[in-house]
Amino acid sequence: MTPPDIFDRRLRRLRRDRAAPGYAGFDFLRAHMLEGIGDRLDSVTRPFTDVLDLGCFDASFAPPPGARITRLDPGAAFATAAGAVQAEEDQANFPDASFDLIVAAGTLDTVSDLPGALVLARRALRPDGLFIAAFTGGSTLSALRATLREAEGDAPAARIHPQVEVRAAGDLLSRAGFALPVADVETLSVRYRDLWSLLRDLRGMAATNLLPGTPPLSRTTLARAAQIFADRADPDGRTPERFDIIYLTGWAPAPTQPQPARRGSATASLTDALARRD
Repeated sequence: MTPPDIFDRRLRRLRRDRAAPGYAGFDFLRAHMLEGIGDRLDSVTRPFTDVLDLGCFDASFAPPPGARITRLDPGAAFATAAGAVQAEEDQANFPDASFDLIVAAGTLDTVSDLPGALVLARRALRPDGLFIAAFTGGSTLSALRATLREAEGDAPAARIHPQVEVRAAGDLLSRAGFALPVADVETLSVRYRDLWSLLRDLRGMAATNLLPGTPPLSRTTLARAAQIFADRADPDGRTPERFDIIYLTGWAPAPTQPQPARRGSATASLTDALARRD
């Protein structure tokens, strides 16, 4: 039995299409993710020949020199502008072992079947291929979450996406079959002059609510939320909002990779080693 989608797939495509024309004015979060991905790629010495940009937005990710790149985006407008495949990240779109590098920046946090998407990414990699992803998780939008909860009173609706914690993200990499999995998190604080500025940014980066069946906010509740958000401001009148960026790195398994020692294969005693330090 197929589980229900966490996110509304149709709405996700529409929100991306709506954001596409003006995305360059709201790409600061993804630009920061791409910078972090670039730093991680700089530490890798092996060459890459075939690259997949998974969830490409405006195609601002530049592949390593000499590499061929394939791009994919679920939104028609982004896909058309980038010459990309329009498809969902958690659906099988490419033959196994098609790429030696897959990059996903700012997209996996709104994929309904994240474990499935990771398995497909691992299968699309050649042996010893590299997967690098960055997406928001953790305590992202904690100020907005608290503001809306207070504004709606006793029966708040779910309006902020469920967030993946960094430890859970690392576990998902391992469960998907990646070797040498690494997950880490970086926190950014962005300060807003009012609630409307934050909502405008979220709309511009296609990051507004995609949960199915969420009722709209009334004007009265929105006005109350705006006041609550303003009350959280620092002395200079700006309210900080939090974005936790989770970075994932994993390799498609290959015989040449370092392997953990077999359990029970140690030749030295930890007890003896500690005793020698006394």
